[in-house]
Amino acid sequence: MRSPSISIALIALVGACSRQVQTATPGAPPAAARSVAITGADQLLEAMHARYARAWYRNVTFVQKSTSLRPDGTTSRVETWYEALEVPARLRIDLGEPARGNGVLYRGDSVYQFQEGKLVDKRVGRNPLLILGFDVYGQPSTRTLQQLSAEHIDTRVLRTDTLYGRRVFVVGAGPDDSTSNQFWVDADRLLFVRLIQSDAARRATRDIRFENYVQHGGGWVAEDVKVYARGALVFHEEYSNVRVDVPLDTNLFIAEKWSSATHWYKP
Repeated sequence: MRSPSISIALIALVGACSRQVQTATPGAPPAAARSVAITGADQLLEAMHARYARAWYRNVTFVQKSTSLRPDGTTSRVETWYEALEVPARLRIDLGEPARGNGVLYRGDSVYQFQEGKLVDKRVGRNPLLILGFDVYGQPSTRTLQQLSAEHIDTRVLRTDTLYGRRVFVVGAGPDDSTSNQFWVDADRLLFVRLIQSDAARRATRDIRFENYVQHGGGWVAEDVKVYARGALVFHEEYSNVRVDVPLDTNLFIAEKWSSATHWYKP
């Protein structure tokens, strides 16, 4: 999962539209489903949470092939990252072999960066991809709404659109706005599929897509993530060895124990 602190800096309507969606637990009979008209971001986030909260996994680990590309489409760098997350609000990214001690830790509203096992940076910050792709299903929707508003997404704006031929909800921007911070959610599966973030200081906009969703346990993981800038693919994440609800050392998510925690990855 892309970190906004390294390499590519990311992570980044008049009148609401309505749509009927089913908010049943996966596998429940249609008669048991609850139909809700979604007319606001708060209702959308609550519907996402209600659909999966009882079944979503508690944690997930995976190996990530990270490919950086030049504007002409050629590859500039390929790395292997090792990621573990706990829902909500805990994400550890080991950049390269874990024994090297390089990486980033998200915990709550704080971000820690490590080099060779040593803490080199600590600051306030969140990863919106963690919030939208995972935490929304494991924390109160009011909390998610607050966090997304803090990420400068105008949660008063909701519309419907299509992406790859599928109906989606869009929060944060009107139909002709391709630069304002916004997130897109598949209207049928209620899974996050797109985030657009703009950095005014850098005059940069990133378009991030969660693709190739694969079901794991009672939840889902997008095993292919693409980052576009100015219409060109600039970063590509490919996940493998995805496992959910595995035993994890809780120290993995404690900054002071970055190097001493028992790592989940076994070569």
